Amino acid sequence: MKFGILLPTRRLVMEGGEPGQFNEIVDLAQTAEQAGLDSVWVGDSLTAKPRLEPLSTLTAIATHTQRVRLGTAVLLPALRHPVPLAHQAATVDFISGGRLILGAGVGGAFNDAQRNEWRHAGIDALTRASRFEEVVEIVKRLTSGETVDFHSKHFSLEEASIAPKSPQKGGVPFLIASHWRAGRDVQFARAARLGSGIISISDYPDEYGKVVHKVEEHAAQLSRETDDIERTFYMTVNLGPDQEKSADEADRFLKLYYGMNFWGDRWGPYGPSELTVERIRRYREAGAETMIVRFASFSQETQLRLFLEEVVPHFA
Repeated sequence: MKFGILLPTRRLVMEGGEPGQFNEIVDLAQTAEQAGLDSVWVGDSLTAKPRLEPLSTLTAIATHTQRVRLGTAVLLPALRHPVPLAHQAATVDFISGGRLILGAGVGGAFNDAQRNEWRHAGIDALTRASRFEEVVEIVKRLTSGETVDFHSKHFSLEEASIAPKSPQKGGVPFLIASHWRAGRDVQFARAARLGSGIISISDYPDEYGKVVHKVEEHAAQLSRETDDIERTFYMTVNLGPDQEKSADEADRFLKLYYGMNFWGDRWGPYGPSELTVERIRRYREAGAETMIVRFASFSQETQLRLFLEEVVPHFA
């Protein structure tokens, strides 16, 4: 099991942080790397859930780390034009020595803030899925060093190329967001076709196992080696001896983060570390290889220390 942590780029904005507080995010990334964790991750939103811009942030983190992978959980590619996005991504990957990995999702339009986000970007939210697929395909091709001719519904490119290219074979890798609760097979087929792996956020362990199975089925139909598909899960925890207090802080954090706590017990667990250890074991049994942990807490440093001391050793 490989572990990563979400860096609190949204929390910094929620609490009205000052520029100097970015050093706290750098410190968390460096602590994670020194502890032997696999990766650090940042979220994405333009206007619905404001935070630091993800690729700029990862560029800064890259200059303060040497080994840890740098990921987005998750990027919303459909909000962007693929050529500048590819240039940004390849630049981050070049600076970091090939450590970038893009967890990416179609994105939602389920409340006013999300619907407005698409409008602010000048994009019809109803086109976000097909736009997502085109952006991911183009970015992968451009970052691999290919000169791209592409003509489809949303984008038309002739002899497009960028420099630098990604140091990684095949370009910057994408983990495609896939959720069983969405109930749509098209997303599993999309992940198998476009992704270097999958990332799920809100599925229970048994549901996550079904996601892994469906994506591997589609990959086999494409003659892809299923062992090459990275299986990632993103979970939200709050560690502490008092389960009620941990749950209360997590609820306050998530309501400030999203405006509501709309996924209930799909987040968690909250409380003693053995609860988190057991939940991670269940995801591992369901097929997860990489576990990204977000701390639903206003004390990120304390949560990371508890995680490193009380959770990670169980998976050494």
